[in-house]
Amino acid sequence: MGNLAVDNHVKYILSVEKRKDDFESVVMEHLRLNGVYWGLTTLDLLGKLDTVDADEVVTWIMKCQHESGGFGGNIGHDPHILYTISAVQVLALFNKLHVLDIEKVASYISALQNEDGSFSGDIWGEVDTRFSYIAICCLSILRRLDSINVEKAVNYIVSCKNVDGGFGCTPGGESHAGQIFCCVGALAITGALHHIDKDLLGWWLCERQVKNGGLNGRPEKLPDVCYSWWVLSSLIMIDRVHWIDKQKLGNFILDCQDTENGGISDRPDDAVDVYHTFFGVAGLSLLEFPGVKAIDPAYALPVDVVNRIFFGR
Repeated sequence: MGNLAVDNHVKYILSVEKRKDDFESVVMEHLRLNGVYWGLTTLDLLGKLDTVDADEVVTWIMKCQHESGGFGGNIGHDPHILYTISAVQVLALFNKLHVLDIEKVASYISALQNEDGSFSGDIWGEVDTRFSYIAICCLSILRRLDSINVEKAVNYIVSCKNVDGGFGCTPGGESHAGQIFCCVGALAITGALHHIDKDLLGWWLCERQVKNGGLNGRPEKLPDVCYSWWVLSSLIMIDRVHWIDKQKLGNFILDCQDTENGGISDRPDDAVDVYHTFFGVAGLSLLEFPGVKAIDPAYALPVDVVNRIFFGR
């Protein structure tokens, strides 16, 4: 494999965090909290989290919390489970979970569980297996899985399993690598991976690798760096990662770098963004690339952070 332009990627992420009025910042205003998670987790994986002011970030995050207990994507924005998980994950990065009213956050999430075990993203009621994963992941980090009906949550996820071994957004929905990660991650956290046909799903996932080494999200689509995370993490959780060519995938990710200005794009020579920079570095972490910290495939947090949460070390 080639080289990872660590210093330039760090500079790029720090510049993105500071910009407030360019096009990229404006179009991301509503999901800034997700962007902060992508950027800061990348910095941590690269061993550079100390380049940001933790107290400043934590203060801003808490200003995004709504009276309901959930978090919005930015100050003054409506709460949604998508942004609540990013808030919890960033606080976990900084070892600041104690600033949360954990019962309030757990109550917000548990209130989003529906009778069939599924989860809505917010008060408007959209249902998606992404939200099932987020609820389970978030409550696990907060040590409050007991606040939801885990059995019903697992049964709903299993009902979204397809004949090809994959999972969709809802029952009968098309299998997609992003949804598969969410369902496999949720089942891994709840100790329910026995519901998965690992060989069948492993075959579907390994078929996502194309000739240039990259991975796509579903059949007949172009490769995209972000699937270096969604597909690879799922393969690791079901112990089938040896079914793809990891060397070729690593080279594909490295080819998507802007080695001069920093950042990683979806495909070689495209414009970079913080989203693909995170998933590219996270993919390299799963590939055990030298100099990149290990990331947990289920929690999408550095392994040392996860160990600190659950084992106090």
